[in-house]
Amino acid sequence: MNKSLHQFSMHQDDRVLRHERRLLTLLGFVSLGLVGGALYLQFFHNEDPCPLCIIQRYFFVLVAVFAFLGAGFSNWRGIALLETLVAISALGGLATAARHVYVQANPGFSCEFDALQPVVDGLPPARWLPQVFKVAGLCETPYPPILGLSLPQWSLVAFAIIFIFVLLSLRTKRKRRATVR
Repeated sequence: MNKSLHQFSMHQDDRVLRHERRLLTLLGFVSLGLVGGALYLQFFHNEDPCPLCIIQRYFFVLVAVFAFLGAGFSNWRGIALLETLVAISALGGLATAARHVYVQANPGFSCEFDALQPVVDGLPPARWLPQVFKVAGLCETPYPPILGLSLPQWSLVAFAIIFIFVLLSLRTKRKRRATVR
């Protein structure tokens, strides 16, 4: 009886692990999709990215990279480590998006374009893919809202959802490990 219970527990654990890996893969694709949406607005609607937009793109790419790496792990410890990095990236994106929302809500309050632009444009990806990671706009430029929210507001919502989702996942794993011990 004890052996069959152990096998059931292992099978259940494998199933949960596969589910977690699929969710991380989905999270990676969603993050890249959000960057793709920003690129669509940039190239087809002439919504030039500001320094804060570009920084948010970097955080979405980091979320995607860490999520895909986490999905490649086959153990809980590796997945938890990468999910922690996803959460940190989402938190950075959340702070950047909140700053961008603040700048747009307070016209005349600059995002310090002159100070941020050389830093953002000096990062290697801006040289490798200037169409994607090069600053071309101002942070306070209001573009038409999408379903009632500005792009920085949508970014804020997305980063908040990612952060909460990953935080809950990490908490669930911690509780699960505690009950197994």
